[in-house]
Amino acid sequence: MKIITGDNKNVAAAIARSIGIEEPVVITGKDLLAISPEALKQQVKKTHIFAETEPQQKERIVLALKQHYSVAYMGDGINDVAAIHAADVGITVENAVDVAREAADFVLLEKDLAVLADGIREGRKTFANTLKYLFISTGATFGNMCSVAAASLILPFLPMLPKQILLTNFLSDFPFLMVSTDNVDKGQLAHPGKWELKLIRNYMLVFGIHSSIFDLATFSTLFYFLQAKEAVFQTGWFIESVISELCIVFIVRTHQHFFKSRPGKYLLIFSVLALVLTLLIPYLPIARDIGLVPLPLPYLGAMLLIVLVYIGTADLLKVWFFKRFQPV
Repeated sequence: MKIITGDNKNVAAAIARSIGIEEPVVITGKDLLAISPEALKQQVKKTHIFAETEPQQKERIVLALKQHYSVAYMGDGINDVAAIHAADVGITVENAVDVAREAADFVLLEKDLAVLADGIREGRKTFANTLKYLFISTGATFGNMCSVAAASLILPFLPMLPKQILLTNFLSDFPFLMVSTDNVDKGQLAHPGKWELKLIRNYMLVFGIHSSIFDLATFSTLFYFLQAKEAVFQTGWFIESVISELCIVFIVRTHQHFFKSRPGKYLLIFSVLALVLTLLIPYLPIARDIGLVPLPLPYLGAMLLIVLVYIGTADLLKVWFFKRFQPV
């Protein structure tokens, strides 16, 4: 922490000692006139107090500090406006002058800096949950596109009817309504998140291909080994596709193994509801209208076995992916 003030150096030093800065190093505005820009860049690192400074000198100090640190500046007067603009984050208080409030990024309504930490933590949580949605959506969409393209080359019928695809999207997206309320691991909150399109692209490719491999395994199991007819095949892939997309939410939501991280309550509840609906729909009266049929137990068991293998491999792949492409 640095103190930059226009007040007398003795007053500033006394205040510094009262808040725990022992033997503060002080530079005055007059001293700054004799310090070159290059020398100031080094001097600011070991100086605690800049006293008797003018507005342009405050800005100069902040710019020098930015060569080494991320700088937040707090001030409430006209003399602070230039420094507030120059800082990475400008902070002021509710009763500050109008121009200071307009220049600041944050206006404190209470005498408590802890709200800034709370805001940063909430922002990082929101950013992390937004990335979860993007990862899941891009990976699933790319994987399904590849799977349908491959299926069109080997199947004599559509792997899934249009209305079944819409129902799949509805059921798999249903829990996404609660992603914003999900818990975020402490490790992800410890560092600011970065918007990296390359990371999203790599995720889409790696997990999209992984998803397609298991879709192809599902196609082969249903069509070649179980010799399923059209409606049974579509029902089998519908169940496998929805359940795997529901499970990938819990895998991607954490950089750890999924069983080490506790999901948000509402995300878990909505996912369980979607899972139960997925398993029930083929046995309900409306199933015929959608083109689904009750799935024989051996077929259902085969789909669930594929999903279990998918969950295990996806979790291992996830841990490797984030260590490889996004090391902390």
